[in-house]
Amino acid sequence: MDVEERISLVLRYPTEEVLTVEELRELFQGRYKLKHYIGFEISGLIHIGTGIVSMSKVVDLQKAGVKTQILLADIHSWLNNKLGGDLDVIRRVAVTYYVETFKKIIEVLGGDPDAVRFVLGSDLYHHNDEYWFLLMDVTRHVTLSQVRHSLTILGRKMGESIPLAYLVYPPLQVADVFALEAHIPHGGIDQRRAHILAREVAHKIRFYPLKVDDRRIKPVALHHRLLPALNITSKPGSKEELSELKMSKSIPQSAIFVHDSPEEVRQKIAKAYCPPREVEYNPVLELIHIAAFREERKTPFVIKRPPQYGGDLEFWRYEELETTYREGRIHPADLKNAAAEALTQLLEPIYRYFQGPGAKVLEEMKNISITR
Repeated sequence: MDVEERISLVLRYPTEEVLTVEELRELFQGRYKLKHYIGFEISGLIHIGTGIVSMSKVVDLQKAGVKTQILLADIHSWLNNKLGGDLDVIRRVAVTYYVETFKKIIEVLGGDPDAVRFVLGSDLYHHNDEYWFLLMDVTRHVTLSQVRHSLTILGRKMGESIPLAYLVYPPLQVADVFALEAHIPHGGIDQRRAHILAREVAHKIRFYPLKVDDRRIKPVALHHRLLPALNITSKPGSKEELSELKMSKSIPQSAIFVHDSPEEVRQKIAKAYCPPREVEYNPVLELIHIAAFREERKTPFVIKRPPQYGGDLEFWRYEELETTYREGRIHPADLKNAAAEALTQLLEPIYRYFQGPGAKVLEEMKNISITR
């Protein structure tokens, strides 16, 4: 695979941006053994934003020849009081439900689950003085203003009442990039500020400098799109606002979970925000994009319509579908039916897995989510 093919894999949907494409091209041209990482808080059930969107980029990076790593961020989750702040529960969930779910999704998306390195945060930090020196070194080179600016929108809105633990979070994220030797840190677009901080301190830190050929480099940050919540009532005014209006595991009606039944998927999509002609921040269109148009299609994608309304429509490219919807030639109900069909087909092997071999770990996770 040549350099431009590898770049094309990294850039394709659902990628939102790469900082920077030129630096990525230089790394690929140098044929360096590159490492990636994406980190996840350990909290509730995994929805398709975390599962399908994030893992699709993990699979793309594997195909592009990059070593992929998933950080199971147990310490971060504990700081953020996830799962009731019970560190033992967080760790148990991380190495069972989260690992099994991610592996199954990667397999379904055409990747190699056994080629992913899963790293529990506390294992990375345990008996690792260099990491703690690195963390302190990061704090020496960032300001309070930068850290506050890197918090989620909720943290910034809390003003002076923000828990001090929240301020530790961004420096931890920055330190993780270097401790994992991640040439390509990856996350949703809501993580870009922490990754920009990592780029800003890359040439300043003393511990775990990121290098190729003994030359310091900045990490190349990869950010994917966020899936809008199904239950939004209007499009957000900014990307920061979208981070509040994305699918959330804590608001079940906003999200589709990777192990939802076909009937649950259809019911949720039927109620989803999908105004006529509106294509920006339309969750139903985003579902079709991720479920049906990531790979080049071998057969057309069909929007089924009654004969009295013009009959079925066929599409080979997502852009054609989006344009047709913007022009008002597809009714929202027909779009929703097509999205439900595409997504249930994609999720079907994951659903079957959690009805069979994965049933026990899913039931345990559901019980934990209810009680926390």
